[in-house]
Amino acid sequence: MQRRDFLKSLSLAAAGSALIGPTAGAADLFSPPMDAPEGIEPLTGLSPVRSLEPLVSRPISVIIIGCGNRGRTYAQFAKKFPKGMTVVGVSDILDDRKDYLGDMYDVPADMRFGHYREVFASGKKMADAVVIATPDDRHYDPCMKALELGYDVLLEKPVAPTAKECRAIREMTKKTGRIVAVCHVLRYAPYFMALRDVVRSGVIGDVVSIQHMEPIQYAHMAHSYVRGNWRSSKMTTPIILAKSCHDLDILRWIIGKPCKQISADGSLSFFKKENAPKDAPLYCTDGCPHENQCPYNALDIYTRQKLHLGVFDLKGSKDPALILSRLNDPRYHSYARCVFHCDNDQPDHYVANMVFEDNVTASFTMDAFAPKGGRRTRIMGTMGFIEGDMKEFTVTDFLTRKPRLWNMKVAEIPEYAQSGHGGGDHRLVRDFLEAVDRHDPSHLSSSIDVSIESHLMGFAAERSRLSGRKEKI
Repeated sequence: MQRRDFLKSLSLAAAGSALIGPTAGAADLFSPPMDAPEGIEPLTGLSPVRSLEPLVSRPISVIIIGCGNRGRTYAQFAKKFPKGMTVVGVSDILDDRKDYLGDMYDVPADMRFGHYREVFASGKKMADAVVIATPDDRHYDPCMKALELGYDVLLEKPVAPTAKECRAIREMTKKTGRIVAVCHVLRYAPYFMALRDVVRSGVIGDVVSIQHMEPIQYAHMAHSYVRGNWRSSKMTTPIILAKSCHDLDILRWIIGKPCKQISADGSLSFFKKENAPKDAPLYCTDGCPHENQCPYNALDIYTRQKLHLGVFDLKGSKDPALILSRLNDPRYHSYARCVFHCDNDQPDHYVANMVFEDNVTASFTMDAFAPKGGRRTRIMGTMGFIEGDMKEFTVTDFLTRKPRLWNMKVAEIPEYAQSGHGGGDHRLVRDFLEAVDRHDPSHLSSSIDVSIESHLMGFAAERSRLSGRKEKI
């Protein structure tokens, strides 16, 4: 749609008029109301958001490989929409996690596997698809084995810890003709879908530059990238991929053109031994004299604030005594470590500058010191400007100089459909099931080629950060 047509559509009061893309059946849509703060007009005329229920001919059978937080999140779709998806198998090296998920979905004993290799040991295909939600450095092998046996794959990001393995998965996908959906869940969040649709409409003219920021909530940083599973770039992947491959993908998706060059900088400046307060013990549970002055104290984060409890396998409990026992359990004791005495190497601040085709530029900032998460984005076009915070965005046209607002209320997106990466988690699963049902990857927002491309941007960024040189892509 041309800019003038978009502007014309904004003046129409008719609810549900489509802006971009095919119009779905009326039963699948939520019609947008006119609701915005006084003085700011609501942004209407966008394609209404489909319901989460998948349009499939039968329930798609799935084996969950990796029963931690992400595996459980994707499995939940089967509870909400049993006619769309059924969990027929589970795999995890931790019996507690495996049996917790297995019991929840009535998985028979012979379909409860330990190591993922057990899923493929028989050489027979036992489901339509697998969800691979293992640790970052253990995506490649199960994905390749699944493709060889003819499974379609929902693959948690990042695809693999090396560019070579990423390319190998892409080639195996093409060779086998199977579907690999990479969990770039932000593409499926209504906020980013609407943001991209407005950009593609031309209402702000040609995109010239984007500023994009990912603040990491301070306790999240301590939990995941200092104490947790993603603390080491060598054991998993660099933080630009482990945390921010979503953001590189979103920039590539919104701009819609290949990235040609990237340069990056950043370092680990705070969470290291030389910054430890005097007499700070190795573990917060050992009685730290600085406990009341340290916002990163494990006792405060887990037992008082009750944040990030998914790793402790509490089965829904938030009892402080149980959480404390987990912190003292050898299996989870690493989460009790002082943040200044960990074996972490991930940068706590990161900047990257990118040049895309046609000289479109983008800057990305990731910082570990913020009171809350949520991306912030500014998009500069030749005819207008967009600014958003992952909950809402405003579009300002340079001719009318009137801001227009989009948010979940304006779009009338039900609260239950907003959870999980702004509603992206389960919309990804929905589209994956429809792609498997029809054996048509076009139902997905991202092809395997584009998903791999944004990963290569991340690998190039890390090479640039370490070398101090600009990297061609």
